[in-house]
Amino acid sequence: MTTVAAYAAPAAKAPLERTTIERREVGAHDVLIDIRFAGICHSDIHQAREGWGEAIFPMVPGHEIAGVVAEVGSGVTRFQVGDRVGVGCMVDSCRTCENCAAGLEQYCLEGNTGTYNAIGRDGEPTYGGYSEKIVVDENFVVRVPDGLSLDVAAPLLCAGITTYSPLRHWNAGPGKKVAILGMGGLGHMGVKIAHALGAEVTVLSQSLRKREDGLRLGADHYYATSDDVTFKELRGTFDLILSTVSAPLDLDRFLSLLRTDGAFVNVGAPEEPVALNLFSVIGGRKTLAGSGIGGIRETQEMLDFCAAHGIGAEIELIGAAEINEAYERVLASDVRYRFVIDTATI
Repeated sequence: MTTVAAYAAPAAKAPLERTTIERREVGAHDVLIDIRFAGICHSDIHQAREGWGEAIFPMVPGHEIAGVVAEVGSGVTRFQVGDRVGVGCMVDSCRTCENCAAGLEQYCLEGNTGTYNAIGRDGEPTYGGYSEKIVVDENFVVRVPDGLSLDVAAPLLCAGITTYSPLRHWNAGPGKKVAILGMGGLGHMGVKIAHALGAEVTVLSQSLRKREDGLRLGADHYYATSDDVTFKELRGTFDLILSTVSAPLDLDRFLSLLRTDGAFVNVGAPEEPVALNLFSVIGGRKTLAGSGIGGIRETQEMLDFCAAHGIGAEIELIGAAEINEAYERVLASDVRYRFVIDTATI
């Protein structure tokens, strides 16, 4: 075991504090990573505050991890010391079910092992990226291309793949009208990626406060959802709406903005149930769907795509002592657009 410094929530809703945790010895197929940067995802807050249900404490959040390989196990073939790498939202899966065999480890039928707030297959709790080092099986580590700096690459391991995967699955591209609902940590990545895929991109945000940013990042249009005129003007417009909002929505209202055979895909996960009138999907043969992260292969594809198109996250770099303040600012939508922890400050 190796003892490393970390920031952890000692209990639900408690402020995060500096502590130490144990990392396992490097096994034959393991990679030891010196973490350089860790993104703060809204889901870190949901879990640290038990918004999504009972959680495991103490909790070291963080599943947007970028760093450098410090040691490899004797059987490792994919990586060597000095490689620039990333770890996202999962660190294991059963590897044998139908979904794992198809490269969809995120939908493992036995359940994937989360990077934190999970029990690993060794029976030990997993701890995330708000720490100095992490040990991960090589099959759940991805390579960060040379064209991406590690600080702006870290959020791609969740925010990037969470938007890339559904945009690819629902064929966002030339000739498609795509709306990104919400202009936050996930939404700003959705705008960049949808634009790079060649779609006509519209941002739907509560206000026009971030309009200039949206257009700069690749949006063709920007509308305020607080304005009733938006819903009249855009009725029946979109092939795909990607919702990154983690608050309950009036789904019927937003489904009215889809064309026939359009899809409304949720990647934001509200803590409360939402209501739906089924006539909103029956009329127009519309799809209401959800999407998680991508598999390991698709996550690598996403990183290579982002490097090729010069796409990184828009970040605000912070020290570890600012984590609790950053959580409050995320909840107040006061970040443009992703906090990233410089883990050298842990």
